[in-house]
Amino acid sequence: MRVHKKRLDIIADVASFIKKGETIGFVPTMGALHQGHLALIERALKENQKVIVSIFVNPTQFNTSEDLVNYPRTLDSDIKLLSKLSEEIIVFAPTPKEVYGDQISSISYDFKGLENEMEGKFRPGHFDGVGTVLYHFFNIITPNKAYFGEKDFQQLQIVKKLIEIEKMSVQIIGCPIYREESGLALSSRNKRLNQKQLDESPLIYSILKQVKKDFGTKSVTTLNKWVSEQFKANDELTLEYFEIAKASDLKSIKRKQKDTKYRAFIAVFAGEIRLIDNIALN
Repeated sequence: MRVHKKRLDIIADVASFIKKGETIGFVPTMGALHQGHLALIERALKENQKVIVSIFVNPTQFNTSEDLVNYPRTLDSDIKLLSKLSEEIIVFAPTPKEVYGDQISSISYDFKGLENEMEGKFRPGHFDGVGTVLYHFFNIITPNKAYFGEKDFQQLQIVKKLIEIEKMSVQIIGCPIYREESGLALSSRNKRLNQKQLDESPLIYSILKQVKKDFGTKSVTTLNKWVSEQFKANDELTLEYFEIAKASDLKSIKRKQKDTKYRAFIAVFAGEIRLIDNIALN
């Protein structure tokens, strides 16, 4: 398995793949890999001749320095995990300077309002950071396809808009949410949960499933109130937001309309650890 930390080294590899006419699949990660990441990588391996996985904790998408510092960094174990999956995977694990140069800052993007909903309301500038790092990675790696999990559904829509804005030819592939047996959506942040928080966190998905079940017969106002009440009764989990929104533009709704696809989105704190999830409602 090749592990590159320098931009010029990964560029040289990519150039050799392109020269041979080989297709490139790209899976961007921030490391602390779990089975959800591996599912994305496995699909990329099936659909491409070469697969590049980035492991990079992107400083520009964090809203607090504390969250950036505490984010798990497990490069050695990540590489071992990937090598068990396939020795043919190429890993790109750069420093911030290799990605951004001397000025680590975000490009200010207009994602046509997608950036102002849900996560954008609570994490100002977050999607500028996401868009910027992916812009750099896409230019360095020039993949044919890039793979993203639907757990970050808002991010997935943002990335599709980024491709449109920057006029890139990367095909963006959304993949289903990978969950633990309990229903908790897999996330690198789950590693920071204590046992009590792990025991309580599956409530998040349980609530989403009930909302999906009731969506056809109950009003949005009723569902919003019910979700809020479930978390008020729980000592371990604190609701940050719950919204039912149109899947197309992520605008939250008060009333349902015919022939429109909706998703429910949620963000919850387990202590200081922030967990997000979502579910298609129809």
